[in-house]
Amino acid sequence: MAASKTQGAVARMQEDRDGSCSTVGGVGYGDSKDCILEPLSLPESPGGTTTLEGSPSVPCIFCEEHFPVAEQDKLLKHMIIEHKIVIADVKLVADFQRYILYWRKRFTEQPITDFCSVIRINSTAPFEQENYFLLCDVLPEDRILREELQKQRLREILEQQQQERNDTNFHGVCMFCNEEFLGNRSVILNHMAREHAFNIGLPDNIVNCNEFLCTLQKKLDNLQCLYCEKTFRDKNTLKDHMRKKQHRKINPKNREYDRFYVINYLELGKSWEEVQLEDDRELLDHQEDDWSDWEEHPASAVCLFCEKQAETIEKLYVHMEDAHEFDLLKIKSELGLNFYQQVKLVNFIRRQVHQCRCYGCHVKFKSKADLRTHMEETKHTSLLPDRKTWDQLEYYFPTYENDTLLCTLSDSESDLTAQEQNENVPIISEDTSKLYALKQSSILNQLLL
Repeated sequence: MAASKTQGAVARMQEDRDGSCSTVGGVGYGDSKDCILEPLSLPESPGGTTTLEGSPSVPCIFCEEHFPVAEQDKLLKHMIIEHKIVIADVKLVADFQRYILYWRKRFTEQPITDFCSVIRINSTAPFEQENYFLLCDVLPEDRILREELQKQRLREILEQQQQERNDTNFHGVCMFCNEEFLGNRSVILNHMAREHAFNIGLPDNIVNCNEFLCTLQKKLDNLQCLYCEKTFRDKNTLKDHMRKKQHRKINPKNREYDRFYVINYLELGKSWEEVQLEDDRELLDHQEDDWSDWEEHPASAVCLFCEKQAETIEKLYVHMEDAHEFDLLKIKSELGLNFYQQVKLVNFIRRQVHQCRCYGCHVKFKSKADLRTHMEETKHTSLLPDRKTWDQLEYYFPTYENDTLLCTLSDSESDLTAQEQNENVPIISEDTSKLYALKQSSILNQLLL
């Protein structure tokens, strides 16, 4: 698979020789060495620095050219252009410097064709053929080398983690309240989780903690939200945003943080998401069908008009009726709404309130608080528009993705209000004063004949 992907990349990019710019293996080059055809990314160095003592640079496999460890892409570009060699899946190499030094020595001992697959370029033009060499883990020796480098990196990471766990000279400042902490790193991490609801994981699962905290602090100093990564105009706006949106957490999709978690070093080429997915599958395969200890935790639903949350739907119905004079069960009963019509109605109201628009008089307000005050004063909460206004296909889609209220709606006739259940409903009997006339004119007489 690695060979086919790289061969396709090489073949697609070697189209023109006279002055045009081309790329091989994701590296742009041409007559002018500065040509860039695609976005570049900064090199990643999971787990911290791995440079050998006395070797601040990485040599080329074939020549005496040296490149800084941080400029890995330049070395790869040089080897492709000058020596026609492509290294597959470079990001899966745990220690790039040791990897290059190993193969530099091996290529002096045996020909390159003993290790690399040959990729022929411009095969339709017999006089212009070029051979590129692919070094990948299809070769058992390369695979073993990558695995050994991964194990060595894991040992280094675990040693670093153990050192940080035993370190009592840690000094850090909380990024939310500026309180200073001395001792062990777990003190500040537990403080931020307990006092500020900012949890980046258990201290024992984190490595290079100082660098991690500095990375987060730098983002906050740049007025950037740690979760959605949007930038704000000042610190107060950023703090309000992270508090109201519950964004006091890091973005799990940002791979920049992967190097600070031990789980990402456990298996070659696997991220924490893949490792956890495998663990879940193993549990599902071996678990017994015993649900006797299952405890259902009720999900909180949010009021249609304010920020009030209730653990049960019954409490939420009572709140909306008492605080906003909106009786959803009564409206359902009077209008004869089925489940899907209730969904449309709830989504319609959610959207109108989100847009600060009164659905009773169609007036738009500056804030939800002004809208709520207006609707309560004018009794417009119970003044629903015509059915054709909200019974539309567009309101099948929820306004809020996590709207728990939609999951609690029901089309059961048992969802009557307590008042309706306790009322003595009057029964009107038939008018029997003209019973004889009814018998004479009844259609049943024809059936009897």
